Amino acid sequence: MPPLSPMSRRAFLQGMACAAAMGTMTFRPLRASAMPVSVAGGAQRAPLFPQAPLMQQAFALLPAGSIKATGWLRRQLEIQAGGLGGHLDEFWPIVGPDSGWLGGKGESWEDGPYFLDGLVPLAWQLDSPALKVKAMRFIDWTLEHPWENGMFGPRSNDDWWPRMVMLKVLTQYHELTGDARVVPLMTRYFHHQLQAMPARPLRDWGRMRWQDEVMSVLWLYQRTQDAKLLELAHLLRKQGYDWQGMFAHFPFTVKTDAEALRKQAGGEAAFMEDLGLQVHGVNNAQALKASPVWSTVSGSAADRDAVHHQLQMLDTYHGLPNGMFSADEHLAGRSPSQGTELCTVVETMYSLEVALAITGDPALGDRLERIAFNALPAALTDDMWAHQYNQQPNQVESSLHREPWTTDGPESNLFGLEPNFRCCTANFHQGWPKFANSLWMATADQGLAAMSYAPCTVTTEVRGVPVQVEQASDYPFRQGVSITLKPQRALRFPLRLRVPAWSQGTRIAVNGKPVDATAGFTTIERTWAPGDTVEVGFNAEVKAERGYNGALSFSRGALVYALPIKENWLIWRKRGLTNDWQVYPGSRWNMGIRPDAAIAVSEHPIGDKPFAGATPAVQLALQGRYVPAWKASDGSADPVPAKAEAAADEAEQPLVLVPYAGAKLRIAAFPALG
Repeated sequence: MPPLSPMSRRAFLQGMACAAAMGTMTFRPLRASAMPVSVAGGAQRAPLFPQAPLMQQAFALLPAGSIKATGWLRRQLEIQAGGLGGHLDEFWPIVGPDSGWLGGKGESWEDGPYFLDGLVPLAWQLDSPALKVKAMRFIDWTLEHPWENGMFGPRSNDDWWPRMVMLKVLTQYHELTGDARVVPLMTRYFHHQLQAMPARPLRDWGRMRWQDEVMSVLWLYQRTQDAKLLELAHLLRKQGYDWQGMFAHFPFTVKTDAEALRKQAGGEAAFMEDLGLQVHGVNNAQALKASPVWSTVSGSAADRDAVHHQLQMLDTYHGLPNGMFSADEHLAGRSPSQGTELCTVVETMYSLEVALAITGDPALGDRLERIAFNALPAALTDDMWAHQYNQQPNQVESSLHREPWTTDGPESNLFGLEPNFRCCTANFHQGWPKFANSLWMATADQGLAAMSYAPCTVTTEVRGVPVQVEQASDYPFRQGVSITLKPQRALRFPLRLRVPAWSQGTRIAVNGKPVDATAGFTTIERTWAPGDTVEVGFNAEVKAERGYNGALSFSRGALVYALPIKENWLIWRKRGLTNDWQVYPGSRWNMGIRPDAAIAVSEHPIGDKPFAGATPAVQLALQGRYVPAWKASDGSADPVPAKAEAAADEAEQPLVLVPYAGAKLRIAAFPALG
């Protein structure tokens, strides 16, 4: 959300709450044969690929619930459930008992659906009765209180946008449970929308995020073959913003000028006009899936592949060492002192998961892992009871300052309940559960593919035969992966393993016999017997990467590394079950490093909190020197100097870098010396 004042925010939300007069309509009944194949308990097991006239795609996400996290990833999900993710509704009124999505008079816009978009997959990932009960209160109310004309949700507003989020919730929920109420409700709603949109078109957030609804429309089309749904998809695209056209001639090559943004449309209204929406970070994150999703309808290879140009433009002009682009609130250039909103992180992850399935480009998997293992956990405390709105790769203080944000307020990089604005409080929960649900995918030639690596168990169908896959690994902290396949009977199918671009000399063996690894995806097609094992060993070398003003950042495999700054945590204010925190530095951070510095790697036990800075699983040791001219102002490190002069009266000193997410105060981009 843009940084409006409290009064203007209230006015904005109240304005949306004025419901328009609605007409009535009739609906044709669904054919019984249109329902998806289910298994005991109602959950869908077999993956669905688009059928003509939709375009075939390289991979398909497995139905929600097919993949269960194990090992360190399950611990991470349990931490989320034990923190804000599992307790937010108990003390945060926005998603409390008076929520409009429970029939109350409270918040009735995006926060309830945002909360559920993470709570539903988390509850079923952990098979938690308590979390399922929390989710079902919202689900049941939504399904049991449709409007007479086909709309659903709180009657205090008729905005298309929050319903786009709730539709994503319902598709996941249906895949998990097979609840027979979902498909009829979605069908009625889409028929109503097709009738109503010509007179009440998409606007602001919904107009910029149309692709999220197209996904739900196509999800339903695959199950009902209702031709009206394709009409709706075309109408959404017609009324939606042309992201592909914007990126084709990308005009936003410098940090957004906040003052110019305000003046263009007169004050705060600028944030809701095209310019403000075009440079909005979350909009750009969600837009990364727009062209691939639309390619499923258009059949255009140019549409499918446009995501690569979008990423190139964001990297070139706004890229950061953690795999993200700056957006605090709006696109902010390449300085590692700029920030990225947490909503932008999780929405970028989801867009990459979707785009990876449609395009089949392994580079998107590399990017997804870099964000998931660095930017996502960095923005939360290790216990996940507090989060930041904005994180900075070079973050030397978390305190109340207005700089260097483009358009955000002084609470932006505090750790807390709802710093700056509450959208991330509700929305960040989708990050880990959806990542877990995308680790494996089905292939177009009726096989399976390992798309990202983390410990998990997969239960699915391949060529009509039940198959279980167990993946054991401490990746990304370690570089080995062990995969055990357990088809119900011996079965021939292709197995694809994504080979990260950074791994040269990857080693793969099936039942102890070496297999040649190929760039991108390695395909192993054979008859798999129950108990067959695949061992994968990646080769992760430390790499020095150049960034803004020639700054040096260091990565090893999927992990980025940072210099931790001693952290002094101070409670700013108590917030129910949690607190808002300021964090002040207790050690010197302004260090430069030579590009040819020798680096030693050491591995250590992985703690109960996998990304915790107190127990780093990997460390890099090297030498650096103090750069006295590089200072901080307004609580933020100055931009990395292009020409850094080390202190003449101080020798090199040892530095120890830890995984990026473990250092809540850190330097991840260093001046290059020499």
